[in-house]
Amino acid sequence: MAAPPHAQVDRPLPLRLIFPLLFVAVYLSHLTLLRLPYYWDEAGYYVPAAYDFFRTGDVIPSSTLANAHPPLPSLYLALWWKSGFTPTVTRTAMCLITAIGLLAVYRLGILLNGRQRVAATATLLTAIYPVWFAQSTLAHADMFAAAATLWGLVFVFASQHRARFVWAAAACFAVAAWCKETAIVTPLAIALWEASLWLRSSAASPARRLHLRIGLAMLSPPVTLLAWYAYYRHRTGFLLGNPEFLRYNATSTLSPLRILLALAHRVLQLTAHMNMFVPVLCMLGAMLLLPLRERDGALRPRIAPPDQAILYAVMLGNILFFSVLGGALLTRYLLPLYPLLLLLCVSTFYRRVPYWWGLVLLSAAAFVIGLFVNPPYKFAPEDNLNYADVIRLHQQAIRQIVTRFPGSTILTAWPATDELTKPELGYVRKPLPIVSIANFSLPEIQKAAAATQDFSVGFAFSTKYDPPRLLIDLGSRNEALDTRFFDFHRDLAPAAIAHLLDGRIVWREDRQGQWAAVMHFNRPQVATLSTPRLAGASGER
Repeated sequence: MAAPPHAQVDRPLPLRLIFPLLFVAVYLSHLTLLRLPYYWDEAGYYVPAAYDFFRTGDVIPSSTLANAHPPLPSLYLALWWKSGFTPTVTRTAMCLITAIGLLAVYRLGILLNGRQRVAATATLLTAIYPVWFAQSTLAHADMFAAAATLWGLVFVFASQHRARFVWAAAACFAVAAWCKETAIVTPLAIALWEASLWLRSSAASPARRLHLRIGLAMLSPPVTLLAWYAYYRHRTGFLLGNPEFLRYNATSTLSPLRILLALAHRVLQLTAHMNMFVPVLCMLGAMLLLPLRERDGALRPRIAPPDQAILYAVMLGNILFFSVLGGALLTRYLLPLYPLLLLLCVSTFYRRVPYWWGLVLLSAAAFVIGLFVNPPYKFAPEDNLNYADVIRLHQQAIRQIVTRFPGSTILTAWPATDELTKPELGYVRKPLPIVSIANFSLPEIQKAAAATQDFSVGFAFSTKYDPPRLLIDLGSRNEALDTRFFDFHRDLAPAAIAHLLDGRIVWREDRQGQWAAVMHFNRPQVATLSTPRLAGASGER
């Protein structure tokens, strides 16, 4: 793929040599995480869906609530599981996808800036950015979609010099959409941008035909996705997932106030979350400086304004799209955008700052700190290594239950309901009987106290991260809005839960702002040999 004519290009290493290095680096840096059992939406949808395909060959899940997510991740994981159905195999498979995505980041850096050092640095910062690092071994569809999307962008920029790459870009975006349906936003954003360029260009412009060709090609990935939805509707009777999934992720999100709040969250997630503000602020400061010159007197290269415009169009399209759709404000939805922003940052550092490596080291240090130190505001544990603390707490709690209270019925909430009833998730050897509640808020505990269901053990845990002292807090009105639009609730403390249910805490542990507790209740229980009562699968929010 030809490099941009506006920059003298370093001779990059062949991609076939870089890819094994990236895979080994990702694998070794996640070595202590590879054996962890499945977490949250992995356990709630993605692994059960793939496991159903692995067992039955059916792409429509049966052991979890089907929600119309495309089947490519399930097919990929099932192929790997032929060598062994273990979390280690799954997470190794995800390391491979992550390395493919990082290879695309490197290639983008070469295409857009022309300097190998810029491309390599942007790739490194992407790899250690907490959200990307945490998602690198989690079996979510987002890393699949991000890797395919980034390669689609590689071919989009390459097509400016060799038009035949247009359809390679469209194929990559189609793969991304078949990994996760929301990935269609990127080719649609590019199509709109190219359409605007086509309309503004003169009839005699040689680029006019290319703009039209790229724009039309970018419309093909959404069309290919329709084939999946037609099949899904044929099998289930629903077009866009089950009614609850559609309500939560689409119809209930269309309030103007909710869209504005989500937009503010998305902008902060992209530009400030997990210490991203460090390279962003450094980039803004560097832009006040004059460009530097290379040893031969030429100005240091930058990403050309037309190429930057495409990056901005992609970022803006994704931010707007995920401000309107998607019930949960999960940061991983923005996964393909972080490499693009970091590439802009590093390119600016190199172009304008004499000791640009200092800013790179500062950004890298901020990211490493963000991996281990939680921010002073609410966030999803899957945005850094806090998710591993949650998994280990759940492992310890379940070990206490199995050892000390064998045969007991357990009161708990999702995702522990799946962890206790699905041995394939890696927490138990056989299903345990449960009674399910929605969460550990006061109304749910009061319902459990009044219920006639038999349970003698409780497994309570933090369902979100709450910092001890919230530095970014807009008060009760903000909490009310979060409750109304984003499923916010307050968990009761373990002592309060035990008191309301007439029990006692027999085990509790805290890790990095997360907690888990096992309780024993003074309730009569009738022994039963019937099938355990299963909680409804949550699926992805």
